[in-house]
Amino acid sequence: MTRLLEFYRGESTDTAGRFLKDLWEWEDEDLEICHDVIQWLFPLPDPSQFNWNAPLLTEEDIAAFRDNPSLQTNLRTSYERILTFLGLERTADGTVVEGSNFAARVAEVWAAPNHNWLRITRILRCLKLLGLAAEAQALCGRLDSIYRSRRFPVSADTFQYWTEAVLGLPFH
Repeated sequence: MTRLLEFYRGESTDTAGRFLKDLWEWEDEDLEICHDVIQWLFPLPDPSQFNWNAPLLTEEDIAAFRDNPSLQTNLRTSYERILTFLGLERTADGTVVEGSNFAARVAEVWAAPNHNWLRITRILRCLKLLGLAAEAQALCGRLDSIYRSRRFPVSADTFQYWTEAVLGLPFH
């Protein structure tokens, strides 16, 4: 069993000694300033340029996440936590809408291009790869609304990266 699977099952910590359940309880500011967590919450098969200790998804990991309801539940909890961080929330039918804290998160997440937009691409790709395509699609639906509203400076290139992540297309 890989270290990532042990981490996502709550049996071990990440390389910094943190358990998954503890990361879910972090304040938004902690998630904002800590740049070595997102790769554990939303792993990819590609090396991270920001965290060399980040786990890399293996075929074994992908199969395990897709087949194990407990792993999917934990990934869904990570997804819901990151939605709150982004100022969003999931409704009962799975739709992603602006959350009650959206206005408070605008300055750090939406007002200007920033590292959180890169994180969103990672999140979308991870969800798609690990069997939560519906969640990735729901988030992309909200991102589409944000992009089309022109309230924030989301470029066409950024929105294309997000869309390609959901579609599983190679990045341009």
